[in-house]
Amino acid sequence: MTAFGKVVRTTAFKLSAVYFFVFTMFAVVFVGWITRETDSFLTQQVRDTIEAEIGVLADEGLRSGLTGIVAAIEQRSRIPGASLYVVTDSKGRVVAGNVTEVPPALLKMSGLDPVTVPYKRLEGEAAHHIAMVQVLPLPNNFRMLVGRDISEIERIRDVVGRATIGAVGLLILLALISWFFVSRRVLKRIDSVTATSRRIMAGDLSGRLEVTPAGDEFDRLAENLNTMLDRIEHLMHGLKDVSDNIAHDLKTPLTRLRTRVETTLAGPERTETYRAALEATIEESDQLIRTFNALLMIARVEAGSPDGAIGPIDISDITAEVVEFYEPVAEEAGVALTLTQDAALPMEGSRELISQALANLLDNAIKYVKSGDHPPAAPTVAVEARRVGEEIVVSVADNGPGIPAQERTRVLQRFVRLEKSRSQPGSGLGLSLVDAVARLHHGTVAMSDAGPGLVVTLRFPVQT
Repeated sequence: MTAFGKVVRTTAFKLSAVYFFVFTMFAVVFVGWITRETDSFLTQQVRDTIEAEIGVLADEGLRSGLTGIVAAIEQRSRIPGASLYVVTDSKGRVVAGNVTEVPPALLKMSGLDPVTVPYKRLEGEAAHHIAMVQVLPLPNNFRMLVGRDISEIERIRDVVGRATIGAVGLLILLALISWFFVSRRVLKRIDSVTATSRRIMAGDLSGRLEVTPAGDEFDRLAENLNTMLDRIEHLMHGLKDVSDNIAHDLKTPLTRLRTRVETTLAGPERTETYRAALEATIEESDQLIRTFNALLMIARVEAGSPDGAIGPIDISDITAEVVEFYEPVAEEAGVALTLTQDAALPMEGSRELISQALANLLDNAIKYVKSGDHPPAAPTVAVEARRVGEEIVVSVADNGPGIPAQERTRVLQRFVRLEKSRSQPGSGLGLSLVDAVARLHHGTVAMSDAGPGLVVTLRFPVQT
């Protein structure tokens, strides 16, 4: 395809062509309408003037007869102006008037409407003028011609015609100039988008569309696409991290399963040994199943299709039930568990998912409050649920070692565990599920210092 063919196929060229056609048609119709209306107005003025002149001469004829008409025409012919007067005898010879020659055929058109004819006003004049005239019969086969020079009207028509041609030409020039600048700008932006998209398709997820200070529709589109690309890049990195973590976290238990089975088979054939190996294998398998169930739940929640139905719920009831369920666990671990909440906190949501998210937070708080180099003498976990403005705020605070500020965003990712030894049970998916549940309910998760300890705060908007 030639360069011209590529240009013709561009949207900028097509838009410019459409704009040019529309504006040209508008200009032609508008100028034509003005020309027609102006011509009609001026022509009617000439007709009215001729009728008025004929009326005056007719009155003069009624008073003084043919002699009076001739005298009146002689008098009017001497007055400079655009009016034309002629009186001819029965043989067509000019008796009076300011026109030197009248075509014989014109004298036979008496009684008709005014007509447009060329004429010579002076003897020996080379140029011909244009006039609108009307011929009327007089007694004794005389003829009277009354008219008006319309050369000025013709010149106006010529000027308007040339203006129309010039306006169309100017429109063509402006259309070409606008197409040149518009196409260059639009094509440059589109080429930039194409180049960036090719770089992204080649594997460079860091590529972003250009955003200029103009703030036009291209910039708004680029900003939205860049936000989408940020999300895609985040998801791709998350997928990579999840894959790496799955390979790391699942390889160890699977290796332990295989080693345990091989060791058992290589040892003495005793029922007690086989039973213990099978029980440990079942326990390890249950942990793996819980891990995969957590992954599937997170995936469903992030996809916006949770298992539990979305409907009216009361956060205060859910919080009370979860705290009541974990009271024996906290008592056994030697942790003081307290609850402070408002009487009713209604909202729209999934009861099962919010219960699971609160359970994960309580389980983590009770599990880790006594960890660290200097565990507290009196470990406590405090749960609060209140309405603050247009939000329902649920917080779980402990006085344990907490989480470093630089790690608080990372722990929301899947399989992230700050405990290097991984001696505590778990898969590193609890806080990831909490974050997914919060986002499903249009809420947020935030972590802050409890001084000492950690406060995890869930904020849910109140849907009215």
